[in-house]
Amino acid sequence: MAKYIIKRLLSACVTLFFVSFIAFALVNIIPADPAEVALRVNDTTPSPEAIEEIRQALGLDQPFLVRYGNWLAASLQGDFGVSYTNTNRLVADELARSFPYTITLAGLSLILLVCVSIPVGVLSAVYKDHWFDRIVRVFIFASTAMPNFWLAFILIWFFSIYLYWLPSSGASTLSHYILPSITLCMAYVATYIRLIRNSMLDSMHDNYVVYARARGISEYRVVWKHLLKNSLQTSMTALGIGVVRLIAGTVVIESIFAIPGLGRLALAAIFNRDYPVIQAYILVMGCLFVVSNLVIDILHTVVDPRLKSGGKNQ
Repeated sequence: MAKYIIKRLLSACVTLFFVSFIAFALVNIIPADPAEVALRVNDTTPSPEAIEEIRQALGLDQPFLVRYGNWLAASLQGDFGVSYTNTNRLVADELARSFPYTITLAGLSLILLVCVSIPVGVLSAVYKDHWFDRIVRVFIFASTAMPNFWLAFILIWFFSIYLYWLPSSGASTLSHYILPSITLCMAYVATYIRLIRNSMLDSMHDNYVVYARARGISEYRVVWKHLLKNSLQTSMTALGIGVVRLIAGTVVIESIFAIPGLGRLALAAIFNRDYPVIQAYILVMGCLFVVSNLVIDILHTVVDPRLKSGGKNQ
């Protein structure tokens, strides 16, 4: 087990290295000169002398690999540089300020996602082809086809403008997160309902289910203890990655509902060509995906040790 974990850790480190290189390289291949951009966003005339001065100040006059090495070494210490839009603000401070809003939104969306997808997926599998299952399948089709920004506008119109029940923007109270959490959740809930439903249907006639019923175990325990447990194990990877997908998927939602989180910060950085913020956002999202995948891999191995040998002993 220890050897397998070390192997996966080394693989994760290599992946993170490539993520960091791509994050740095993508911004540096953009035709616009970062020094000129830094001057323009601060309302400074980009004269040749000013551009050369800012290039030296930002270290842009050094070779690409040298700049990448310096940036990577600083990033490993939590220093992502200074924002171009405001040279008095550190990128790390901007990320730290925005992260609590995003994690709150993603956390509430995840709770809603689990509370909806698990019972609906189970009931849809148990009552296969009944009216409930048909309604669920129509819901899955509709929610998959519906853009989340369109759903956001519908929810704002109905609950904020028409009924005056919930606020349409901001993040000062828990009520401000209700509409954006529902919107963000709906983008993924159909996927997990379908995963749980299909996984349970595939396991309905497995031997362990037949033996459990033959022993006289109640149908309730067979479904909710045996079938559901096995279905959640097969869906564990998707659910684990779903946490990071929720965080990464807040870009549009935070902009619509005016939540000052990571997504809104990244979108503003793209419009302002604030390259250090863009690089840091890509690197942080990449790290979250890699770490999440690593944790799910290790959990899978703990649940089923045969996976570490590639299933050779099955």
